[in-house]
Amino acid sequence: MTPQIAQPVLCLVGPTASGKTAAALYLAQQARQRGETVELISMDSALVYRGMDIGTAKPGPQERAQAPHHLLDILDPAQSYSAAQFAADARRLIGEIRQRGARPVIVGGTLLYLRALQSGLAELPQADPAVRAELDAEAARLGWPALHGRLAAVDPVTAARLAPSDAQRIQRALEVWQLSGRPLSAHLAAGRTSDGDLPLRILSLEPSDRSALHARIAQRFEQMLAAGFVDEVRALRQRGDLSPALPSMRAVGYRQAWRFLDGEISAEQFREQAIAATRQLAKRQLTWLRALPQRQVHDCLEPLKIQVF
Repeated sequence: MTPQIAQPVLCLVGPTASGKTAAALYLAQQARQRGETVELISMDSALVYRGMDIGTAKPGPQERAQAPHHLLDILDPAQSYSAAQFAADARRLIGEIRQRGARPVIVGGTLLYLRALQSGLAELPQADPAVRAELDAEAARLGWPALHGRLAAVDPVTAARLAPSDAQRIQRALEVWQLSGRPLSAHLAAGRTSDGDLPLRILSLEPSDRSALHARIAQRFEQMLAAGFVDEVRALRQRGDLSPALPSMRAVGYRQAWRFLDGEISAEQFREQAIAATRQLAKRQLTWLRALPQRQVHDCLEPLKIQVF
C-alpha cells in the first residue's frame, strides 16, 4: 500500500472569482458523504490578514463551519507574509492534518505560493524598509513608469514581463538589484531551494468564456461595496499605523479604496480601477496556470460534478 505521506495533495486553484471557495466546500461535502474529513489550507496572500474580510471575499462563519480552514486571519495587516513562509506553514499543516486522519486540500489563487510549495524559491535578499521607502518616494516624484524604465536598464528580462504600472513588482525587482547588485532575473535563473518534492494534484477552475468571468468580477465587486467595503478600508486607515506601501494595503481593491479615501480619485474611478485591476489579476493568474501542463482543468462556469476522492 502506498504510504499516506506519498499521496498527492489536492490543490484547488483558479483565477479570482472562479468559485474556488464554493468548489472547496463542495469537495468537503463530497468527502463527508464518504465518511472522510477534509481540512482546507488557504493559499491566498490577502486572506492571512485580520480585518480584511469584505475586500478579500474571505470565507465567512457559515462557510468555515462546513470545513476546518487554515491560514486565515493569522497576521495583522501591519505585518508581512512571504511565499517561503507559506510553503513552510503549508507543509507543516499537511503533516498535522494527515496525522488526524483527514485530507488536506489547498485552495487559492496566489500562484507564487504554489510555486514555492512545489519547487522552492530562489534565494533573494530580505525586504529592506529603507530601500522601499526610498523607491516609494522616487515613484511619488517620477511615477512608476519612470522606475520601470530604470529597471529595464539593469534587468531587461524582468522589466519585459512587468507592466509599467506594476508598482509592487517593479519595487521588489529594483530592491533586489540595489541590495545584491544582481538582477532579479539572474537570481531566479540561478536555481531554487526546496524542502523536497511534494506531490500535488492540481485542479484548476478556468473560464471557457473570459467575458463571463469579467462579469462575475464586476458583480462581486458591487456586492463588496454593498457589504461595506469602503467602511472596512476606512477603519483600517483610522488605525494610523498602516500605509499604502504595506503588502496588505497593496491588495487589489484595497489600494484603489485607499486612493479614493485620500480624495485622489472619484467614486466612479475607484469602481472602474478596482474592477480593471481585478481583471488584470485574473489574466496574470490564467497565464501562470497555463504554464502548468499537469493541471486538470474544469470550466468554472459549469457546476463542479467530479469525483476527486
